Amino acid sequence: MSAAPVRVTVKGDAPYDVVIGRHLLGELPDMLGKSVRKVLVLHPSALATTADAIREDLVEQGYEAIQAEVPDAEESKTAQVAAFCWQVLGQADFTRSDAIVAVGGGATTDLGGFVAATWLRGIQVVHVPTTILAMVDAAVGGKTGINTAEGKNLVGAFYPPAGVLCDIAALETLPRWDFVAGLGEIVKCGLVADARVLELIEANAAALSQGATSVDEEVLVELIQRAVQWKADVVGEDLKESGLREILNYGHTFGHAIEHVERYQWRHGAAVSVGMVFAAELARLAGKLSDEDVARHRSVLSSLGLPLTYRGDRWDALLGAMRRDKKTRGDLLRFVVLDSLGHPTRLEGPDPTLLAAAYAEVSEDAPAGGRPVLL
Repeated sequence: MSAAPVRVTVKGDAPYDVVIGRHLLGELPDMLGKSVRKVLVLHPSALATTADAIREDLVEQGYEAIQAEVPDAEESKTAQVAAFCWQVLGQADFTRSDAIVAVGGGATTDLGGFVAATWLRGIQVVHVPTTILAMVDAAVGGKTGINTAEGKNLVGAFYPPAGVLCDIAALETLPRWDFVAGLGEIVKCGLVADARVLELIEANAAALSQGATSVDEEVLVELIQRAVQWKADVVGEDLKESGLREILNYGHTFGHAIEHVERYQWRHGAAVSVGMVFAAELARLAGKLSDEDVARHRSVLSSLGLPLTYRGDRWDALLGAMRRDKKTRGDLLRFVVLDSLGHPTRLEGPDPTLLAAAYAEVSEDAPAGGRPVLL
């Protein structure tokens, strides 16, 4: 018998629940509400069977439900795919009282949220994340977006969902490296805000590095709950990143640059892992972070099998990508860094020699084919 679901409420002007557990489809009608008549189930091709089961359940509940398949991963986050979704909604006569259910990883929930935010200036969306990365990051917080040739998530909207259903059964079939990469965002929570998260990871690193089926379910649920709760607390105070919310971007300025330079062949959590080491080294060189805290970054991430380095011949491209980052103001680069574990701050306009020195600390000899895509 499964334990009772865990519920985290994201507060703010439009509060919603994130439910973590098993067998959660029964929660979906309450999240959609009684006024919704039509539902579009948006999903990548790999989850067609899951999406079909959700659609059938919705039909049994009295909804008019249809499906739309989109490309896998970051290939779905384009203006062309968003336009396809708008076409589907238009041809099915979706009104403001209808809704989208986005089923999949972070790319699908980012796309589904953006499409919901822009169709008729806003219809309801419920996220059903199927990766650990989406559960603790992309599906929670109300950030939606698509990519452009110039960078990641440069087009988007702040748009809270009506609810989020995190069914941990979905993680049991998640490929090992997708699971491990997603843990990078949970490590971020531990480094920036929650020491208990680091303790849990360090005590269970061997199991976590092997995938979801190797991890004690109570440990897995607690890690997800703590990461979601931290993000919920931050987003509840600052939905639109006017101040506090920026701390959620720890490791992301450099991490997003890696993703852009690698044309999204790196998994997000792996890129953020290197980004957090870069941010730690930058803070150390700026006199903010101790050698011991930097070493803790490296030990926790490496214990999971996450990367700590990136090829050393890409600085100009990475710097250009960072200058287009959403946190940049004019020509002023801004980084979230730590004064110590659990104490985030900002570093604005660091000296170029400091940036180059931090890059040297995470650089490796450039391999002929780059780092394997599995990361």
